[in-house]
Amino acid sequence: MTFRRASAEGRELVDQLTQDTAQPSWASFALPLAEIGDRLARAWGVVRHLHSVMDLPAWREAYNAQLPEITRFYAELGQNAGLFERYKALAVGADFSAWPHARRKVVLDAVRDFRLSGAELPEHDKPRFQEIQEELAGLSAKFSENLLDATNIWHADFPDATALQGLATDDLALARATAEQAGVAGWRLTLQGPCVMGVLRQADERALRERVWRANATRASEFSAEAGHPEWDNGPVIRRILELRREAAALLGYASHAELSLVPKMAESPAQVIAFLRDLAARACPSAERDLAELRAFAAAEFDIAELQPWDMGYAAEKLRQKRYNFSEEALRQYFPEHKVLAGLFGLIERLYGLQVKPDTTPVWHPDVRFFRIERDGELVGQFYLDPYARSTKRGGAWMDEARSLRESAQGRETPIAYLVCNAAAPAGGKPALYSFQQVLTLFHECGHGLHHLLTRIAEPGVSGINGVEWDAVELPSQFMENFCWEWEVISAMTEHTETGAPLPRELYERILAAKNFHAGVGMLRQIEFALFDMLLHSDFDPAHGDVLKLLADVRREVAVIVPPAYQRFPHSFSHIFAGGYSAGYFSYHWAEVLSADAYEAFEEAARERGSVVDRMTGERFLAEILGVGGSRPALESFTAFRGRAPKPDALLRHHGMMPT
Repeated sequence: MTFRRASAEGRELVDQLTQDTAQPSWASFALPLAEIGDRLARAWGVVRHLHSVMDLPAWREAYNAQLPEITRFYAELGQNAGLFERYKALAVGADFSAWPHARRKVVLDAVRDFRLSGAELPEHDKPRFQEIQEELAGLSAKFSENLLDATNIWHADFPDATALQGLATDDLALARATAEQAGVAGWRLTLQGPCVMGVLRQADERALRERVWRANATRASEFSAEAGHPEWDNGPVIRRILELRREAAALLGYASHAELSLVPKMAESPAQVIAFLRDLAARACPSAERDLAELRAFAAAEFDIAELQPWDMGYAAEKLRQKRYNFSEEALRQYFPEHKVLAGLFGLIERLYGLQVKPDTTPVWHPDVRFFRIERDGELVGQFYLDPYARSTKRGGAWMDEARSLRESAQGRETPIAYLVCNAAAPAGGKPALYSFQQVLTLFHECGHGLHHLLTRIAEPGVSGINGVEWDAVELPSQFMENFCWEWEVISAMTEHTETGAPLPRELYERILAAKNFHAGVGMLRQIEFALFDMLLHSDFDPAHGDVLKLLADVRREVAVIVPPAYQRFPHSFSHIFAGGYSAGYFSYHWAEVLSADAYEAFEEAARERGSVVDRMTGERFLAEILGVGGSRPALESFTAFRGRAPKPDALLRHHGMMPT
């Protein structure tokens, strides 16, 4: 179904429902509205997804042409006073308390969302609120497009590999293949994620590391304007986004966008989040300062680097890790060919939940994309697309998105479908795709999101899977899955040396485990820096008079142990908060990590009792109480039902090496 057809049907249905004078019921009102909403979400979801993974000029033009219409439709829907009144009538109906809990949650969430969409605004304010939503949608798309274009235009060509000394064989093969695809001789470096990480961790030439770091750090900024592309500068986009978010929050009666953003989340106030982040920073800071002092001493002694810079951090850390633990990321990557990683991941899913993951066939948007089905005893549970590799038409990062939710319709049961998207390096040099350990963690992370969506047992789309889950709890299943990558019984089943076929040696695994918390304090502080900047930016900051970069500098002075050069333009590529839905919500990674670490501790307890962390009994409880219930009840209730108590931060601190085991 096309979006235009679905939106036309939606408007017709809304007219019918708002003109109906009978007492609304689930069957006569909420169900038909949920069904048309689900069809609309599917139709537009395909368009939105392809804009993210196949951003060709014609597709971008079509997406941007339709974006105002979809934004306008949802803004009108959210402000429809007639629908709002009928939802409120449902919520106070005599039989409402007897409804299934999932349906009650759908209605209560709808009442809340109508309020947040401006349904209670005075009529003279509603047009302005709608204008804001339309402009924000366009600015979000523009932010992503600017970043993608600025990423794709930069490259550095080398007729010989002299300047590329230190790069791993696979990274050199990727640079060679990139040059061949561009029709040039030699080797080509780009700002695609795998290439940037390879250079910053491995390139011996410090000037090359700085060159790539600077290019990556100044994307989509005024430096793009100086290079002849003023239209790619995200600085004005950021300021306008902040102004509009602030105005929209004020119209709804909130002091800031942060307050508005927290309404559907677990956290109660910006002050609570800021205190949470500062407490974590205080706990991580001593460890981070020790790590940095050690790294500075090592870099000075080994490489004569008198002043450690950001482009030295990854390189020096990798060399120190190799010296201390006697393995390199490159050597480790040889043990993680993609087919074995996937086999190990799918085997874990089968052992935890009694499911089978099988390849399937369906049309895909790129030859690299694969399609899988998940079955239980021969019965279809769900399906997913896997789009694993970086390419120039695809935005960076990794994510999961829904293509279809679980629902019951007149035609029968419709199983869920998900998109799993990563940006690993594609096969090159005659080798299969090889994953770094970080990319293995990323794959497991996104699969955790996917399982949350696909294994739901709630057939109401509004609270099925990830829908209706508080934003600061939605990372629980994804971060939970990462923990299994550190378990020998899991990791040993997904390794095979690309040349010898040998599995990962147990002795090497022990060294990997010993290095798990290597520089964990620095890593945690970096994420806290991002989250605190996000929350402060959307709290008291005034975009009309404030300086975004000065605020970031203030945050860094408070929590960072190493401060990058002033020319860095990190906000200009911070897609999570300006184009990805995490505005005033980036803290949720740490908030949910408390939940995920505590939940995983239940499996560690099972291992002590029954001998295996991949415990089917505990897995079934996790499926029943967390994955299966989706957003049909508050996340804290789901966690408590699984653990039998409220969450505690002890497991998180222990997993990061900040508490005794």
